[in-house]
Amino acid sequence: MAQIWAGTDIGKTHHHCVVLGAGGERLLSRRVLNDEPELLALLVDVLAIDEDVVWAVDVADGMAALWINVLLNHGQHLVYIPGLAVNRASIGYRGMGKTDAKDATVIADQARMRRDLTVLRPDDEHAIELRVLTNRRADLNADRTRRINRLRSQLTSIFPALERALDLGNVGPLILLTGYQTPAALRRTGRKRLETWLRNRQVRSPEALATAALEAAERQHTAVPGEKINAQVIRALAKEVMGLNEQIAEIDKLIAARFREHELAEVISSMPGIGPLLGAEFLAATAGDMSRYGSADRLASLAGVAPVPRDSGNISGNLHRPRRYHRGLQRVFYTSALISIRSCDVSRRFYERKRAEGKRHTQAVLALARRRVNVLWALIRDGRCFQRELPVTAAA
Repeated sequence: MAQIWAGTDIGKTHHHCVVLGAGGERLLSRRVLNDEPELLALLVDVLAIDEDVVWAVDVADGMAALWINVLLNHGQHLVYIPGLAVNRASIGYRGMGKTDAKDATVIADQARMRRDLTVLRPDDEHAIELRVLTNRRADLNADRTRRINRLRSQLTSIFPALERALDLGNVGPLILLTGYQTPAALRRTGRKRLETWLRNRQVRSPEALATAALEAAERQHTAVPGEKINAQVIRALAKEVMGLNEQIAEIDKLIAARFREHELAEVISSMPGIGPLLGAEFLAATAGDMSRYGSADRLASLAGVAPVPRDSGNISGNLHRPRRYHRGLQRVFYTSALISIRSCDVSRRFYERKRAEGKRHTQAVLALARRRVNVLWALIRDGRCFQRELPVTAAA
């Protein structure tokens, strides 16, 4: 049983630490720079009060990384309380104001009273590297989506027929837009020259793309004001999207290579629907350590694929999707469930059975995702790969 509790309100440049005793009395309150010498000095001063201490933080990564690693490297017991829980709990404390000292006090007091907080442990190098790489890929993917949307908007403003005809998720239409953006330019070039131009740039199916572009050009003979400058912006955006595609392809190779080096890679990728990218995202979120969650049910709850009750009075059995969950984990299980419906007979039969019971598509996929949490949990626990068919025993 701890004797004191130290809560830290995390900030970008400074943290605020408050230490509470067993009766909730404040023993220390200090604002410290997010710098190793000052953090080590704070650690020494808190341990001087009592070495039996539980530390608590409201941020588990990013700007709290240095402080968390200082504590874990010195063998300290550290728990995490989500910032939303801190904000809601602070309403029940005296005073309407909000300060770093008050937030740190709430964090420490919640750690003193609660026994269900997540214990933070050091992650292995593999999990950290995969987390960095997958986060970087998510940023690049978001940038690509934003630029594609902007590209569609610019193209619609001067040449809506071509925007409807092109699938900008493919590289061929992007290459076309680096050279031709207006209907007049396409008509001047002609079909044969456009096909040759596309073929020289190794575009797949240049005949079909040239035909679609020329048909769109024949439907518009009006030059829109600002067409010239819009064409330059479209060309630049198309090149930016192509550059982002190349960066994403490169980081996908890094993720796949790093994932295959993990000791659980073979077990995780044996599950139908989980490839190197989804497997890397799973390891980035969980580090492959199932002991952190205690049971498959808790992992499913964290992933947002387990319904939660909202009962009140005489109303019971009222189940809803959770509001708080790990969106990265939900993406792993939901997306892999969608893929497994097409690639795995067992998953497809389970999905069809749920649909026959009257469930909507999304409900059926979530039910399958929930089932797959149990399967993946058991595979990692037992250290064995998924088998599509049950082994035939001698007795059978």
